[in-house]
Amino acid sequence: MRIAIVGGGIAGLSLALNLHKRGIACTVYEAAPAIKELGVGITLLPHAMRELAALGLQTELEQHGIVNQTSAFFNRFGQMIYQEPRGRAAGYPYPEVGIHRGRLHGILLNAARRCLDGERLFTNHRCSGLSQDEAGVTLHFTETSTDQRLPDVHADVVIACDGVNSAIRRTFYPSEKLVFTGINTWRGVTRHRPILSGRTYVRIGSIKTAKLILYPIMDNIDGEGRQLINWSTELETKGTSMNDWNTPGRIADFIDFYQDWRFDWLDVPALIRGADTLFEYPMVDKNPIDQWTFGGVTLVGDAAHPMYPRGSNGSAQALIDARTLAECLAGELDPRNALKRYEELRCKATARVVLTNRSTPPDIINIRVEELTHDKPFGNLDDHISQAELKELSDAYKRVAGFDLADLR
Repeated sequence: MRIAIVGGGIAGLSLALNLHKRGIACTVYEAAPAIKELGVGITLLPHAMRELAALGLQTELEQHGIVNQTSAFFNRFGQMIYQEPRGRAAGYPYPEVGIHRGRLHGILLNAARRCLDGERLFTNHRCSGLSQDEAGVTLHFTETSTDQRLPDVHADVVIACDGVNSAIRRTFYPSEKLVFTGINTWRGVTRHRPILSGRTYVRIGSIKTAKLILYPIMDNIDGEGRQLINWSTELETKGTSMNDWNTPGRIADFIDFYQDWRFDWLDVPALIRGADTLFEYPMVDKNPIDQWTFGGVTLVGDAAHPMYPRGSNGSAQALIDARTLAECLAGELDPRNALKRYEELRCKATARVVLTNRSTPPDIINIRVEELTHDKPFGNLDDHISQAELKELSDAYKRVAGFDLADLR
């Protein structure tokens, strides 16, 4: 069986590893001329770590990242709203790990190179289209660096792991557009002394006024005890244009919203201004679709279900996709039946996550408290909402996203 994976990101590489584990060969085609460790931070929740542990990567990931112990929610005045244990500290069999996205990608890439010989992992191959018949699928490629036509590739199965702007998905949904509702983000990494416990995922404020998420992704980055802190801002700026991807950001475009965020435990403007790296991104997704599989072609990860980058769930869902698809291909003689079975198992489940990330993400806690306190500092939060009610809001998201504690024990 000839399997071609289009895209060498988290989804594509984890799929290749899952297929190799089950004795199934594949070839990966990546558009970038060279795969480099780029980007900012990512959080691997316990259900993501379950998938990576099954590939033998847990120890390496823990060594190169930060194992989170706590998640904490604050209003924009620096008052703590709610906190809860995370990962192993909450009783999960798997940790929650904050790590540099480029480092995660590098670990997956090295593992794939160990499994795939040099002729099964190609870079500089940008997919420009496909055609298929009963004999299989033909992929068309151009060389990314020169835009020259490359030889066609013939396969029995083609799996699109080529991200939110998937060329393969566009073949089947040519008029589809990204959903942008006016939320732009800026993301950076800053060398900073440990914040709170140094093992805490922090959410401050809400999208209604201004929001900041931060968490550590590397310890003792400078030999003097500082950590590398990943942070992300979200601003609702209706009527303005959509940010670009991976474009260097400008602090002047958003710092005014955070100028007064100076707490006894963190100076937010100083954190932002101290960034080593800063990118701008739009907050976009796509409406869920009912069909991912077309003959010998199917979609995985962001190509199948692009979602708001909230709740650290995009990578987790891609990793679950990869394992599920590999299991289906290993258990079916007819690969096209396997693709349809995979779609049945994953399409509706991920649609729920996409819609939940729009309407009731984890920081619904912050939004709810902001509404109840009229966006003012509070005296006794219990006068407005109980900790039990806030816990239920948090637990409800975990159930939809698939990392409720009962599901992973």
